[in-house]
Amino acid sequence: MTKEENKGDIRWPPLFSGTLVKRYKRFLADILLDNGDAVTAHCPNSGSMKSCSLPGQKVYASFHDNPKRKLKYTWELIEMPTSLVGVNTNIPNRLVKTAIENSKIKQLKGYDTITPEVKVNTHSRLDLYLQKKNGSSCYVEVKNCTLIEDGRASFPDAVTTRGFKHLVELQMLVKAGHRSVMFFLIQRMDAREFSPADHIDPDYGRELRKAHKKGVEICVYDVDINLKRIAIQGEVPFSL
Repeated sequence: MTKEENKGDIRWPPLFSGTLVKRYKRFLADILLDNGDAVTAHCPNSGSMKSCSLPGQKVYASFHDNPKRKLKYTWELIEMPTSLVGVNTNIPNRLVKTAIENSKIKQLKGYDTITPEVKVNTHSRLDLYLQKKNGSSCYVEVKNCTLIEDGRASFPDAVTTRGFKHLVELQMLVKAGHRSVMFFLIQRMDAREFSPADHIDPDYGRELRKAHKKGVEICVYDVDINLKRIAIQGEVPFSL
């Protein structure tokens, strides 16, 4: 990264453009590259990808010449009518972490250390653990959001028992005296507001409202995204 680049960005590797033929078996995507090659790419997204996996759309994939990899391409972006959309769910944790490190998240400024994938019990982890030198701390769980309907971003795009469990754990941490944050990262630029996807997973929506009432903070941010890099853009208002 050069000095001229904004801190807190994640730079894409070289991207190859093509057209999405289909996404299937969750982790596979057939892509017809612009050079005429038909490839099967890894789709690093376990969600339904509702509203951002339409066949015929322009997509962008990275190439990885690793002999241990069966699939050399990774699907990174899809071009939808109103925004580029990041489909790689490995990006949000990295982006939120580097944004916190560079003071891009106003609610999470002032922490001295960030520990990823912190164990909270014998069978579960949360995404980030923030600490200050004075001893205060904060647990952060990050969720990737790509579902947009009429300008409203929603999570989840499929029923999520794992996401529900994380809400329960965040509430337990608040009860034990810790600060806890549920962070929704919208990996696109066309959201005007955010709300839980009650029409997809009403149990998650109810638990999110309960968690918020119990003291779990909610942060919702979108991104500035292009074919060179992705960066935190700003807060998106939410309604529960």
